[in-house]
Amino acid sequence: MEKKNGNWTIKDTDVIFENDFFTVYEDKVIQPDGSNGTYATIKLPPGVCVLPIDDEDFVYMTKQFRYSAGRETLEVVAGSVEDESPLDAAKRELKEELGITAEEVKELGKLELDNSIIKNEISFFTARKLSFEEPERESSEEMETVKIKFSEAIEKIFKDEIVHAPSCALLLKTLASKAR
Repeated sequence: MEKKNGNWTIKDTDVIFENDFFTVYEDKVIQPDGSNGTYATIKLPPGVCVLPIDDEDFVYMTKQFRYSAGRETLEVVAGSVEDESPLDAAKRELKEELGITAEEVKELGKLELDNSIIKNEISFFTARKLSFEEPERESSEEMETVKIKFSEAIEKIFKDEIVHAPSCALLLKTLASKAR
């Protein structure tokens, strides 16, 4: 059964690989120029990123070893949306990773990770009026809480010390929202 996708026609779809984190699809297609081809896409579950900010303009981030990067990275709180709304996922991830509960959580928009080959929408949030408890991290999560001034986090983007793309985007969206 063929279906249209813009000027492309999808003739058939095969699942090439699947695990708990993502699925790789390969479509047999008729390209916009009329020629036959294939197009592979990676589908990840929707995600959230959360930036907690306290009354003194400190932000709380995670430092953790990332297997694919082979090193530690500094990131905002991030995770997948499970059977819940993005807002509920943001609150859950904040509590799990940093032990933070926020009275005020504000959505700052969305990001598509790399929509040329990846289907993944990430919702951004800031969190304020914070309360702190012990984190409830998953067994595979070995991370450290990092408290730094918001301005220092912004500087770290430009020094290539924060390179996790969704973290950079959320920090810069937060900066832009403060300027308004």
